[in-house]
Amino acid sequence: MKQHDRLDIFATLAMVALTASWGFQQVAIKVTNNAVSPAFQSGLRCAGAFLLLLFWCYLRGIKLFERDGTLVPGLVVGFLFASEFAFIYWALVYTDVARSILFLYASPFVVAIGAHFLLPNERMGIAQVLGLLCAFGGLVLAVRDGLSLPSKTALIGDMMMLVAAVLWAVTTLIIKKTTLAKIHPAKTLAYQLGFTALFVPGALLVGETGITHFDGLVAASLAYQIVIVAFASYLAWFALVRTYPASTLSVFTFLSPLFAMLSGAYFLNEQVGPILWIALVLVAFGIWLVNRPRSRASAAA
Repeated sequence: MKQHDRLDIFATLAMVALTASWGFQQVAIKVTNNAVSPAFQSGLRCAGAFLLLLFWCYLRGIKLFERDGTLVPGLVVGFLFASEFAFIYWALVYTDVARSILFLYASPFVVAIGAHFLLPNERMGIAQVLGLLCAFGGLVLAVRDGLSLPSKTALIGDMMMLVAAVLWAVTTLIIKKTTLAKIHPAKTLAYQLGFTALFVPGALLVGETGITHFDGLVAASLAYQIVIVAFASYLAWFALVRTYPASTLSVFTFLSPLFAMLSGAYFLNEQVGPILWIALVLVAFGIWLVNRPRSRASAAA
């Protein structure tokens, strides 16, 4: 598969669509949380997506269980993926969503630093670093109301979310650096979904309630998480990670919480002020800085 040193229009539009779907997912999770306990819900969506992935691979003749030297890195990224979501869900028990977003979206910085040293073709210049900081600044502006001096309990949640951010970044870097970069993205996704599906029995073992009630809205929310997010969007994400620079892709994830706020305003009547639009402009400008073509001299440096 052809490797790209920068994002083209297809990858740009794909990342906007992916981050929009991840942002709307927050609405789906919030709706489903009223009927399905959090960790059980995470495992359920991954279990459903795993079964869907198996069927899709069968129809397309994609072999998932042949030996190709990816077992060890595959199990590692599966464990990291599952651990990331475990830390995210547990962190929200201790800290607020607005605060936690800032710590979770430290991930693009970790990806950029790791890619700079581990992936020679993805080193970032000064403009790219400034773009990353600008995009993060837009996110800070959007969630400024949630910022305050943390309590000891909130600090625990913040640190757990920071761990989740590092796990997310390390997962991306391992996929780029190991044999996982050479296989079909469906197999990479299978490792991660299969591992996280273990949350279904695990959540029940630690005392979660599982499903308390079930109706059409809950079914639609779960279907969206399973089909659109955990299956289709993650499959597309891993396909993009194989082909395009990880650091430039990761900066787009700053759009996800902003899309989540817009989705909350539209579907849940949550209040959104004009500052959000300024934040969107800052994030968009930061993304442009990170992805703009570099001169040959700066690229060589």
